[in-house]
Amino acid sequence: MNLNIDAIKAQTYDAIIIGSGVTGGWAAKELTEKGLRVIMLEKGKQLEHVTGYENAMKDPWQMQYNGRLTIAQKESHPKLSRDYPYNEMTEKYWMNDSDSMYKEDKRFDWFRPNIVGGKSIMWGRQSYRLSDIDFEANLKDGIAIDWPIRYKDIAPWYSYVEKFVGISGEKLNLPQLPDSEFLPPMEMYAVEKEVRKRIEKNFPGRHMTIGRVANLSEAAKAQLGVGRASCQYRNKCSLGCPFGAYFSTQSCTLPPAAKTGRLTLRPDSVVTEIMYDENKKRATGVKVTDAVTLQQTEYFAKVIFVCGSALGSTAVLLNSKSNRYPNGLGNDSGELGHNLMDHHFKIGASGVWDGDLDKYSYGRRANGIYVPRYRNIGNDKRDYIRGFGYQGGAGAGRQGWQRNVAELSFGADYKNEVTKPGLWTMGLSGFGETLPYHENRMYLHPTEKDKWGMPLVVFDAELKENEKKMRIDMQNDAKEMLESAGVKNVRSYDNGSYLGMAIHEMGTARMGRDPKTSVLNSNNQVWGVPNVFVTDGAAMVSASCVNPSLTYMALTARAASFAVNELKKKSI
Repeated sequence: MNLNIDAIKAQTYDAIIIGSGVTGGWAAKELTEKGLRVIMLEKGKQLEHVTGYENAMKDPWQMQYNGRLTIAQKESHPKLSRDYPYNEMTEKYWMNDSDSMYKEDKRFDWFRPNIVGGKSIMWGRQSYRLSDIDFEANLKDGIAIDWPIRYKDIAPWYSYVEKFVGISGEKLNLPQLPDSEFLPPMEMYAVEKEVRKRIEKNFPGRHMTIGRVANLSEAAKAQLGVGRASCQYRNKCSLGCPFGAYFSTQSCTLPPAAKTGRLTLRPDSVVTEIMYDENKKRATGVKVTDAVTLQQTEYFAKVIFVCGSALGSTAVLLNSKSNRYPNGLGNDSGELGHNLMDHHFKIGASGVWDGDLDKYSYGRRANGIYVPRYRNIGNDKRDYIRGFGYQGGAGAGRQGWQRNVAELSFGADYKNEVTKPGLWTMGLSGFGETLPYHENRMYLHPTEKDKWGMPLVVFDAELKENEKKMRIDMQNDAKEMLESAGVKNVRSYDNGSYLGMAIHEMGTARMGRDPKTSVLNSNNQVWGVPNVFVTDGAAMVSASCVNPSLTYMALTARAASFAVNELKKKSI
């Protein structure tokens, strides 16, 4: 047999990273800075920082349809167009439905980016730490499995990534929501400040704060050093930020990785399989299909970081079959693809505030308020377990000229009226925890494949009774708190939530203490394949009710440090 040794050598690196999103970017930064030659494989197309953000500097009237979708776009993207992330301004950032085909035993909304940087470009940037209340929850509730780590194990890594990312927020000293290394908090609006005082007075134990967000309220030395600037209050974050004012792979982690000279970025690279050597009991590399030419290539490395998002990473692992692992790489437990979680939301209340008409907001703050979890904390016991917070669309704002469109008025008085801001509005929007049910799963279709040869993912997951009971409180509590704070005409709502909608997919290759019940150990290593690490949402053992991306970053930095030390010891 003739081997092209030179070709194999050219395709061999110290480390392979699958994916370039929040975790892939962190893996690239950490591994290259620690001396490894790294290739980052991203299925999406190249997206250059600053110049690639085509719509970021456009005014609303420069968009043909004011951001809305055409009938043709809705018909060609029946799944992506179900919800707001896919719109005229961000259309090029997402994969076409025809390319990102998947099947649903039960409805699941899967938003798959098609760009370098992944969802780090479009994410909501809310950044919160998990607490020991979260890490101990499964054990105390007697469900699923116990986390193999506790808060003390990850707290130093939270601090490490926060100092580099830049998180603006306010210290609260709450056990259920540990404080971060904060930049100065963004300021609440006058109405929010008043509502906060009244909620905290009327409901002891409940708190309201400004959102903890990965937008730079001011740029410190760590951020200025990679070319970032402070937030411009434009609220166009989902289009990409030319100022680098929020955390993204392009603005934050790629620059230092590239600066080392040890990073090779290869976009349009669909990883279909991780190769496994049964004699060495190690992964040897990956098989890649070029997204454009469909040409197949293999890359080799000592260590592999799987950072393709929970669902993408798990699909690759499930498709990586061998005699040793006939059901997917590292799947001795049979848990790979199971315990699929997300957050449930689209529920809360809102109303109007008839005071403070002499006040207005400054700029377009790319952030809202946050009410940390208070249910099932301390002596509070409900007919469900876990809890929820309020965020997202929550917060105050003043009505604009659009409020008068329906009047169809005319004349000087009308023109004078529409130049004035309207009443303040105030809302609370809930985000709830979903439990890790074994039967909530994703799996690969046995016969149908996509254009790159990957089996189609099939979803079989749903909200269950615990979440449905929780949603009653999420709706009623929001209404009660707003009314008690003096908000008028409060209306509650439940617009329905399906898994996937919150875009916080988690749990399909969970960490654990026992290879019989989990896929990864406490260092994010695949049990039995110690040179493969999975550090994205797939590793999560429970969901908490806070946004998870900050935890992914901390887990990735922690795992990268461990991996390099193990390589030095020649243990992997």
